[in-house]
Amino acid sequence: YLQLFTHLYITLRLFSEHKVIIVGLDNAGKTTILYQFSMNEVVHTSPTIGSNVEEIVVNNTHFLMWDIGGQESLRSSWNTYYTNTEFVIVVVDSTDRERIYVTREELCKMLAHEDLKKAGLLVFANKQDVKGCMSVAEISQSLQLTSIKDHQWHIQACCALTGEGLCQGLEWMMSRLRAR
Repeated sequence: YLQLFTHLYITLRLFSEHKVIIVGLDNAGKTTILYQFSMNEVVHTSPTIGSNVEEIVVNNTHFLMWDIGGQESLRSSWNTYYTNTEFVIVVVDSTDRERIYVTREELCKMLAHEDLKKAGLLVFANKQDVKGCMSVAEISQSLQLTSIKDHQWHIQACCALTGEGLCQGLEWMMSRLRAR
């Protein structure tokens, strides 16, 4: 019996799916990042109404990634996606200085939600290829990331169009799963 149980446990662990939600304000690059992960190519996108979902497999680890629309009218429904979420990816448009504080407000609301109390937080500082964009340090400060004590978090510079930085973000998530 022990052998069977061990085999089942290992099999389930290898093929367990980890739910990830990708959120951020409209036009931050969430859908572009999702399709970079799933197809390794840039897909021309239009504003997401509702959500897109893709399964991403990295070294036998399955991530079910939900990309949720970021328009103001849709943000109040984000919490309907929170159940069983293991990681929250917040995508920040590094060129959008005017709305970084809106992102901070939404982030605070999310992290206070009961269903996300155990979720890890990955912040993608997107559009780092654009001249004059906010640095990772600037974004980290604006979002007050260092004050987050009850969630493991990581901020990663990236460019959704080239895919630069995305693998490092996934690698951080993988390392969090291995550390459990």
